[in-house]
Amino acid sequence: MDWASIVGYAASICMICGYLPQAIQTIRTGDTDGIAMPTFLALGAGSVLFVVQGILIDNIPIVLANSITTICSAIIAIIKIRNDRRK
Repeated sequence: MDWASIVGYAASICMICGYLPQAIQTIRTGDTDGIAMPTFLALGAGSVLFVVQGILIDNIPIVLANSITTICSAIIAIIKIRNDRRK
């Protein structure tokens, strides 16, 4: 395994560890008051674009990590939209 792959896997782990706890916390509590929607939409769009890039360059770590972060962003955004409509 080359250094670029090692760095890619490490980055993937960091991305997942950054998004997953927020998604779990949001699902458990339903609290989205401290979440900025534009930020999560931008991060979600970036994750989708990284998935596309990963597919285009055939880089599995990029595809996997950003697929997970895209799903987490979508879950958080959906809960945030639902909560904002209720207020």
